[in-house]
Amino acid sequence: MTEIYTPRLLLRRWREEDVTAMAEIHADPAVMRWIRDGSVLDVDRTAEAIERWEEEWDDEGFGLFAVELLGSGELAGFTGLSVPHFLPELSHEVEIGWRLGRPFWGQGYASEAAHASLEFALQDRGLERLVSICNPQNTASLNVMRKLGLALERETVHPEYGHPLLVHGIDLTEYAA
Repeated sequence: MTEIYTPRLLLRRWREEDVTAMAEIHADPAVMRWIRDGSVLDVDRTAEAIERWEEEWDDEGFGLFAVELLGSGELAGFTGLSVPHFLPELSHEVEIGWRLGRPFWGQGYASEAAHASLEFALQDRGLERLVSICNPQNTASLNVMRKLGLALERETVHPEYGHPLLVHGIDLTEYAA
C-alpha cells in the first residue's frame, strides 16, 4: 500500500469509509465551482469517482491519494496524479491535481500535499514531466501551481463545457536540480 507522510498529512489509497466524507466535499458548490461545469456530486457519483481513481492506481501505477489530517484523521480531500483524459490534447501527459474541502482551505494543506505528490512522481514513479490544469479564475490553484514551480505553457478550452483552461507544466529533471 502506497502511503506518504508529510509533517501534517497522510497521503494514502482510498477506503470505503472515505466515500461519505468525500461526498460532503463534493456537495459544496464552492469546492466544485471550477470543476467541469461546477455541478456538485452526490454520494453515488463520488463512489464512482473513487472507484475510477483506484482503477487508475491499478492501471497506471499512480493515482489520486486520499489526504488525511494526521492530527484528527479527518479526510481533507485528495491530491495526486492522473491522466487528463477529459482533455484529448493532453491525454499523453500526467496531471498533478488537488481538491480539498472548504474547512481545509488557506492552511497550506494543498501545497503540502501537492509537493509530496510531485516528489512521488519524480522519485517513486520516475516521471519526467507533469502538467496541471485549471480555470484562469481559480486563483487558489494557480497559487499552488506557482509554489510548486509549474510554469504557464498555454491556454485552451474545455472540450465539453467551453470555458477557458490554463495548462501549466514542470520538467521534473529540472526540478531535481
